[in-house]
Amino acid sequence: MRLKIAVLAGDGIGPEVTREATNILRAVAELGGHDFSFVEGLIGGVAITASGTPLPTATLDAALESDAVLLGAVGDNKFNSLTPDKRPEAGLLQIRQALGGFANLRPSVAYSALSASSPLRPEVTKDVDILFVRELLGGLYFGSPRWWNKETNEAINTMRYTRDEVVRVARVAFELASKRRKKVTSVDKANVLEVSQLWRATVAEVAKDYPEVTLEHQLVDSMAMHIMNIPRNFDVVLTENLFGDILSDEAGVITGSLGMLPSATIGGAVNLYEPVHGSAPDIAGTGKANPLGAILTAAMVLRHSAGLEQDARAVEQAVQKVLDAGYRSADIARGGENVQLVSTQEMGKRVHQALTESIDRRQAMHAV
Repeated sequence: MRLKIAVLAGDGIGPEVTREATNILRAVAELGGHDFSFVEGLIGGVAITASGTPLPTATLDAALESDAVLLGAVGDNKFNSLTPDKRPEAGLLQIRQALGGFANLRPSVAYSALSASSPLRPEVTKDVDILFVRELLGGLYFGSPRWWNKETNEAINTMRYTRDEVVRVARVAFELASKRRKKVTSVDKANVLEVSQLWRATVAEVAKDYPEVTLEHQLVDSMAMHIMNIPRNFDVVLTENLFGDILSDEAGVITGSLGMLPSATIGGAVNLYEPVHGSAPDIAGTGKANPLGAILTAAMVLRHSAGLEQDARAVEQAVQKVLDAGYRSADIARGGENVQLVSTQEMGKRVHQALTESIDRRQAMHAV
């Protein structure tokens, strides 16, 4: 298997967690005899410092010429005085648009070993496995007109969707649900917003092509409550851009930390992969960052771009094994017995070791 990966480590803790994720990808390539190559590029604040723009042409070219893009995080408070289109985060929105991925996949899995890290009761989080499918190229983040008139103290953003945009992301959700527990929960605000009325009607239309999948509709405000109260009731959750951003971050409570959440953006010319967490500049360089979200993101690279499902599962199982053994980064170290606090690098090493042992065992069995 050959795969060219553009690595955009970004700002803050991005380089630290991305380093551990790429180490895992290199291990899979070495152990499996795959040809993975890596090319690095700048994005976000580090790109502004180096070239005056959050997404240099060279970075975008490298991304478009690759088979997958692995992103760390973007954001730096020292650029807050800039207008939104000049800040580090603008580079992220620009590369999403350029790569064309419209479906953002955000798994939220409750690990039993982290039940004490979540403020929710263990009986609430037990066996939770939710996959958020967030539409990524429409809605308030990209709709126009948008402006801020500081003289009149007025601002406007536009939530806009077309039927075709809803159809394509809904099909992704139903296809994924058909391979899981066969349920889609579509989230909207159809009691108030015309855009949501279009969303609901279109999703219901797409559902007719998937009779084996159950469809339910939830208003976003009630959904925010249900995710905390009855998260086991949900399988695939389909949302528009803004609602998906908020709800999938809320689901970090289930896992114990945003640092545990991976994501993949698919459907465009090149898939884009990034952990859900931000750049956390306050802990950058301290070794406190949790690399597991980035490592689980690497597993999604293996699944969705390399087609290596067995290796993707091996990475996820290695993370599970390390957590079961009691190793924790600072963000997930609350509660529990026999917990050992480790650095970003040490956590990466533990997962690497568990993964190596797992793949070695699998290859030995196949050789018999």
